Amino acid sequence: MDYNPLDTSKTYLITGSAGFIGYFLSKELLERGCRVIGIDNINDYYDVNLKFARLKKLEPFEQFTFIKGDISDKESITKIFEEYKPNIVVNLAAQAGVRYSIENPDVYIQSNIIGFYNILEACRHNPVDHLVYASSSSVYGANKKVPFEETDFVDTPVSLYASTKKSNELMAYTYSHLYNIPATGLRFFTVYGPMGRPDMAYFGFTKKYFDGEPIKIFNNGDFENDLYRDFTYIDDIVEGIIRLLNNPSVGENNVPHIVYNIGNNSPEKLMVFINTLEKCLSNSLGREVQFEKVFEPIKLGDVPATYASTEQLEQAVGFKPKTSIEEGLQHFTDWYCNYYKKQY
Repeated sequence: MDYNPLDTSKTYLITGSAGFIGYFLSKELLERGCRVIGIDNINDYYDVNLKFARLKKLEPFEQFTFIKGDISDKESITKIFEEYKPNIVVNLAAQAGVRYSIENPDVYIQSNIIGFYNILEACRHNPVDHLVYASSSSVYGANKKVPFEETDFVDTPVSLYASTKKSNELMAYTYSHLYNIPATGLRFFTVYGPMGRPDMAYFGFTKKYFDGEPIKIFNNGDFENDLYRDFTYIDDIVEGIIRLLNNPSVGENNVPHIVYNIGNNSPEKLMVFINTLEKCLSNSLGREVQFEKVFEPIKLGDVPATYASTEQLEQAVGFKPKTSIEEGLQHFTDWYCNYYKKQY
């Protein structure tokens, strides 16, 4: 395993820079002395105050330039590429959420398909050293074989969100093949941590506790056959991305495109995760916390298990997540209680 370290002389364009992963990646790159151009449309899919809070932490960095814009606006994206001439592009802007895609399909096509097409076109006409883009573990659909490997069959997505991410992989491969754009897709596995997305279960569970509401658990109360999730702490995700930035790979048919799983490789039962969240919240508050629980059937579009094989990424750049859910959730609950001013 031999890979190039981070090149601080290059310009990094991060789309979705006010988002959860985008913010932490931008912050790490800036702290290491890189120039970062951030783009985000600050949509209201979840509380915009959290997005502004993230951006406020990036503002002090002189090397940071923020542009409020939408990747689905082709003219705007073209101008940004022409003006800033990024060397490395990380496309994290996307409409997220499996269940939301069932209710609001239009925004997924606009952002995840048209927006990504605009990024590819911009990379085609303004050549870049590397395009890294977000895919998702949801492309594996209801695959029964675990752990999920990059070579697994992924043509049976069970949500529109998953379909858009699979489409991104196909589009990127085609552009890499036709225009020699070095591109890497990352299939993220349930990323969590402080300043995370309020639509994620662990965040919602915590809010419901303070609101005095029960949490809904979509596993039919079946503890033997509980849902499994490969929960991956944000710092591990960022480290994995940074190791890849200056290390594009050649994949099948000698095309400079490859897809990696980026996950924890250590799935937890959903109930274990919830019990750990209760313990961490108890530690943060200094009193015992127990969620009121309501069990319901698994939701349309949800999958029974996500479990990443991360061997390929480890071979490429030595990436191995190291944060336990106990440590990661403690960081989250400490942050939550502080940010939302909850009583200790």
